[in-house]
Amino acid sequence: MMTQASNDFATCDLCDLEKHNTSGSFRVLPPVFGDFGGRSKFCGPVVTLKCFEDNSLVKAAVDSSGLVDTANGRVPAVLVVDGGASLRRALLGGNLGVAAERNGWAGVVIDGCVRDVAELAELSIGIRALAVIPMPTEKRNEGQRDVAVQIQGVWIYPGDWLYADDDGIVVVPPPVVA
Repeated sequence: MMTQASNDFATCDLCDLEKHNTSGSFRVLPPVFGDFGGRSKFCGPVVTLKCFEDNSLVKAAVDSSGLVDTANGRVPAVLVVDGGASLRRALLGGNLGVAAERNGWAGVVIDGCVRDVAELAELSIGIRALAVIPMPTEKRNEGQRDVAVQIQGVWIYPGDWLYADDDGIVVVPPPVVA
């Protein structure tokens, strides 16, 4: 299984390798996410957030370094945001997208909405979300970081590895280090 932050992967190939895996360790997200970033292929270890119609934690995350330490050195991470599948408020827009790119994040996957899509498309970062809506969030400083999240019925844990390309999004456990 791929466990490095390299774009030398294809989700179809990963699925071919794991198609008989019934352990639940290999997970594929449903095909409901739109591609809004300037990079359609990205991967990395997962950092999770759980927030509903409040992007305070998203801002704090993308304003911090997106590089995480792994057995293979520091690599760009993927921010996975459980936004409760809300289609009423955008959890990421142009300003936060620029911050994520500037701070080295590989990508952001949001179970919710984004806005400023023309700006997001110009960024060299992967961004997936359910939909677009121009309405911003409320700022209540609510939510949780580094917790297990359920995205479209699929459990994702901090430290899992996420791979996204034009064919889909797959998630695998972190590599075992001997």
